[in-house]
Amino acid sequence: MNCRRLRFWLLLVCFAISLSSIARAAAHEPLVVCFGDSITAGHGLDPSQAYPVFLQHDLAARGYHYRVINAGVSGNTTKDALDRLPRVLSLHPAAVIVEFGGNDGLRGFPLNVTEHNLDTLVGRLRAAHIPVLLAGITLPPNYGQDYIHQFDEMYRRVAQKYHVPLLPMLYAGIYNLPGTIQPDGIHPTAKGSRLIAQHLLPLLLPLLHRK
Repeated sequence: MNCRRLRFWLLLVCFAISLSSIARAAAHEPLVVCFGDSITAGHGLDPSQAYPVFLQHDLAARGYHYRVINAGVSGNTTKDALDRLPRVLSLHPAAVIVEFGGNDGLRGFPLNVTEHNLDTLVGRLRAAHIPVLLAGITLPPNYGQDYIHQFDEMYRRVAQKYHVPLLPMLYAGIYNLPGTIQPDGIHPTAKGSRLIAQHLLPLLLPLLHRK
């Protein structure tokens, strides 16, 4: 084997070792789980355009070494969230962003049922000593002011009960900006997802540790 070929193989081995080290480091990074419905999942978008991806970039840019997991499933209600909760708990995340309730509201579910599910969801996460960031959403005006007010208030009650940070409305300051919402009038575009990540970040950072 000549020297050039030997150098090539040595470089290849070093490169493989480096990739293996990076993979092991990534596997041991603490997790932030974005647990939600279609807004979290990135419905209608390329997977790289969902807000958890932008959140991952924002954390890394600030020196926070966490792996952000997108645990969003389109169409999920708060009941579906409770069914999926054991899987989230099994990941032993460092923090969880909870984003549910929109589908309950759009389907006209009783508010007391939705609030009970949200309360149980956040309560079980906190009982496992997992920091939680609760993200709220509101409903279209045609649902009536009283219903919308009570819907909005349930997020505040749950957040206050468990002393967790709350972003009352994911789309605050976003919905009326051009190019932030898809034509369906419900889901964010890539631009909207990026802004959601930016709005969540200041509330999330106090729950994490920068190495």
